[in-house]
Amino acid sequence: MKALCWEGVNKLSVENVPDPELHNDQDMIVRLVAGTTCGSDLHLIGGYIPAMRAGDIIGHEFIGEVVETGPGVRKHAVGDRVVVCSFIGCGRCWYCANDLWSLCDNTNTNPGIAQALFGYETAGIFGYSHAMGGLRGSHAEYVRVPFADYGAFPVPEGIDDTSALFCSDSVPTGWMGADLAGVKPGDVVAVWGCGAVGQMAARAALLLGAERVISIDRIPERLAMTERYTGAETIDYTAVDVAAELRERTGGRGPDVCIEAVGMEAHSDGPAHLYDQAKQQLRLQTDRPTAVRQAIHACRKGGTVFILGVFAGAVDKFPLGAVINKGLTVRGAQMHGQRYIPMLLERMAAGELKTAHLATHTVPLEQAPRAYDMFKHKTDGCVRAVIRPAS
Repeated sequence: MKALCWEGVNKLSVENVPDPELHNDQDMIVRLVAGTTCGSDLHLIGGYIPAMRAGDIIGHEFIGEVVETGPGVRKHAVGDRVVVCSFIGCGRCWYCANDLWSLCDNTNTNPGIAQALFGYETAGIFGYSHAMGGLRGSHAEYVRVPFADYGAFPVPEGIDDTSALFCSDSVPTGWMGADLAGVKPGDVVAVWGCGAVGQMAARAALLLGAERVISIDRIPERLAMTERYTGAETIDYTAVDVAAELRERTGGRGPDVCIEAVGMEAHSDGPAHLYDQAKQQLRLQTDRPTAVRQAIHACRKGGTVFILGVFAGAVDKFPLGAVINKGLTVRGAQMHGQRYIPMLLERMAAGELKTAHLATHTVPLEQAPRAYDMFKHKTDGCVRAVIRPAS
């Protein structure tokens, strides 16, 4: 089969690779209907995530059709249309039993790498380096889905493939940020980032009862899309002082909840960005925490900051003093998709969540490297490129 492979820093190619096979009785094989580019993948492509090897298949957000099931699969049959959670959970360990699916004890087949990086291993994730299990990714014609009864979900009739695709990762990630941040009726919420995850976090906050949501970015088409489809207000951080603007819009108090949905390659128009970028390129720090710093400083006293973007290791100039002296609650997590996906599919079927607009471009698998280049450099208004192997 054909698959999109990482061949080195900023090098992608479509190659012929062996077809996947069932390894365990709870596995199933899915024929890819569609996958999508994700900002997290850019960290892999840029060489910021450790433990990538030439030939690794990338991709983790996908929808497909079941073509083969192991004898232990009970909830799916050949021909089913399913959306698959990007993180893999066994369904049996303490973490899965407590709805902390991205912390599963049993699905990362290379636990030592994550233990060295984070102190404990995480769950496995499709196509996201050998630190996260070394599993084959989803930008391919077929993919093996381990523990299929826990990670794959039937797509209700009436939800089109493109809309359902984003329930694999972007929608539950954004929803989790608003949920675990404790957004409640009457809150004012600020969201850094107007990509797919940031837009879904903004929409989730409003559906959870937030009085106002203010989204922050610099790309005009993303700001416009956020206003149109989520109902959030927006701030172009290149045009105003974000902290001052947030104080002005909140009567001087600041947002109750700040959600960072940018991650380890954050941009800004201030000197801190140059400092962070230089240290990251020299590998003196692994991540650029520009948006995290802004969120911590902008949040009201006693408020909550949720870090939703992907970070790999260590950052510099973390404002711990602000956290302590302002009495902030700071949380973060990778996506516990199995907790949210069934509910989110129901909301999508009911028309409460719109996601098809995120797919600004569609390409066949052979053009996936071009799609990632366009996505990385935000050319032609690209928010997400959908990759369809059968196109």
